[in-house]
Amino acid sequence: MFKKILFILIFTFTLINANGFLKRDGKYIKNDNTNNFIIKSMGLGGWLVPEGYMWQSSAYANSPTEIRNAVIELIGEADAEIFYDEYMKNHVARKDIAAMASWGFNAVRLPMHYELLEERNNPGSYIEEGFAQIDSLIQWCKEYNMYIILDLHCAAGGQSDEPISDWDSNYPSLWESEANKTRTVNLWKEIATRYKDEPWVGGYDLINEPKWELGENNIQLREMYIALTEAVREVDNNHILFIEGNWFATDFAGLTPAWDDNMCYSFHKYWNETNQGTINYLISLRNSTNVPLWLGETGENSNDWFTETVELMERNDIGWSWWPHKKVGSISGPLSVKITAAYQYILGYWNGENSKPGQAYAKEGLMSLAENLKFENCRFQPDVVDALFRAVESSEAVPYKKHNVPGTIYAVDYDMGKNLIAYRDNDVQNTSSSGGESTYNTGWAYRNDGVDIENCTDLFTNGFNVGWIENGEWMKYTFTAEQSGFYRIGYRYASESAAGRIFPSVSGSLAGSLVDLPATGGWQNWNTEYSDSFHVNAGTHQLMVQVMLGDFNLNYMEVELLSVTDVEDEIIEPEDFSLSSNYPNPFNPSTSFDVYLPNPEKVTLTIYDAIGNIVGVPVNNQLISGHKQIKVDFSTFNRAISSGIYFYNLKSKSFGKTGKIVYLK
Repeated sequence: MFKKILFILIFTFTLINANGFLKRDGKYIKNDNTNNFIIKSMGLGGWLVPEGYMWQSSAYANSPTEIRNAVIELIGEADAEIFYDEYMKNHVARKDIAAMASWGFNAVRLPMHYELLEERNNPGSYIEEGFAQIDSLIQWCKEYNMYIILDLHCAAGGQSDEPISDWDSNYPSLWESEANKTRTVNLWKEIATRYKDEPWVGGYDLINEPKWELGENNIQLREMYIALTEAVREVDNNHILFIEGNWFATDFAGLTPAWDDNMCYSFHKYWNETNQGTINYLISLRNSTNVPLWLGETGENSNDWFTETVELMERNDIGWSWWPHKKVGSISGPLSVKITAAYQYILGYWNGENSKPGQAYAKEGLMSLAENLKFENCRFQPDVVDALFRAVESSEAVPYKKHNVPGTIYAVDYDMGKNLIAYRDNDVQNTSSSGGESTYNTGWAYRNDGVDIENCTDLFTNGFNVGWIENGEWMKYTFTAEQSGFYRIGYRYASESAAGRIFPSVSGSLAGSLVDLPATGGWQNWNTEYSDSFHVNAGTHQLMVQVMLGDFNLNYMEVELLSVTDVEDEIIEPEDFSLSSNYPNPFNPSTSFDVYLPNPEKVTLTIYDAIGNIVGVPVNNQLISGHKQIKVDFSTFNRAISSGIYFYNLKSKSFGKTGKIVYLK
């Protein structure tokens, strides 16, 4: 029995330590199991380093110290300590790490404030409670085979003039004080002494986002990094050192050549394009130094930008770390912290809209924030995780929610996937080189795509509707028809003054008819318009709602079963039907489609303009089976035709397909 227990313990220990230290191997990072380990990390921002924008308090309190002072001003020192104890306990717990591992992350990046590890007014006096928090995190990461990268987010004095570093203009910065530099060097030596033998510590991110005029070729930054490296290497030769460039980890001038055999250049990427040109200067840095790259922080954008950025990194063998995992009332991270009425009142006070709350009510609001930080109390954003992992590997859309018809399909529950695959929106990314949300999402609710979503006040609603709908946009919805039969769809919409029009299709065939949406007199004045009936076989299909004329809000689609049919008797299975893309395309004045019909059928080909008006019906007659070429000649239509995009719908009793053609005069 003892031997069996001993074997289990040894086997378990072997599993826990199977991956080994992360280390540099030329241009790449590896561990004991792989020659190129792609770090896929989640940044634990807001936990040990609270930020104003994560609390929605930026207008009043932005830096960690400002936030703490604002809390103390509301509820006093004693209750502030009670609040922060709960805040720290709930913000990151074992459940959070378990969830990240299940989503696909293999590491976390921990932003640290030096004041949590060392007494501010007593240099060299280290705080065991702070290190205990790190120890707990390491233990959780071990349990789920995840590395932890230690990141000094707030160095003594602040390494930038930004709230993120907790800089205070009344005191010297890191760069203006030899004492602060010495404290930072000694702190890293203390950290390395404690964790030198811990393989699940993936490395040391020495200084987060330096931002300072540091001399020609960043000479002060290089000197500081070398001093930190020497201090760490006195006690620890196991761990990678992550080196960030100046100006928010983007400028690596003066930081070459490499001065250590186990270092990695760490850059950050926000609010710019996702093409190769944006990182070529970093690829050149890697090639010239033979040192690995790591995207140590990125995020705060749309799902579409997320997917394209991960694709860009992994094509170039670069790992990445997303930012952050949890924020208050936000959609751009995996977890959103719900806002209670009491905390909303506090935000109103901080924003100058409300009078100061009483201490008891303020404490209630802050403690509700701490309670809602628990993993189980947060709202999970599956679309964000899908964008970081599945969508990177797949060009398919998958259901956001299960839809069975007959039944209701809420407009905001369109499929998950990339833009132009699951949906089409005219503004899908923020590439403006500055922060902000409105550049890709106007409603800023429910989901993190370019599709604009807002709160809905209709009597029957899941709380949200799609808004700010523009011409040419569309959304797809995977649904399962429980029975074969004839259906119709009721579209629940609202429009202040403009008349909308949609082109709905199911599995490529027009779903009944185009649907006109007359103005309702208000953006939350709701009305329902119905399509004509159409046939659907039992099974899984996709509803595509294409917008011909926008300027309306969409709440839901009510899919009604009008009559049941025997699919084997009435519907010919369309598996053998085929339709090629038209050629030429663009064309003038004619183009052709190649069609294969397994059986003789009556076939109708209808051409629509961009707003859904019928331009012509080139084919509307019985065709024999076999291969056919169908010609469309715009010169034969009885109306003036302008250059542009047009839609075709080819259908019969057993098949249908909708697509675009381009006419150029």
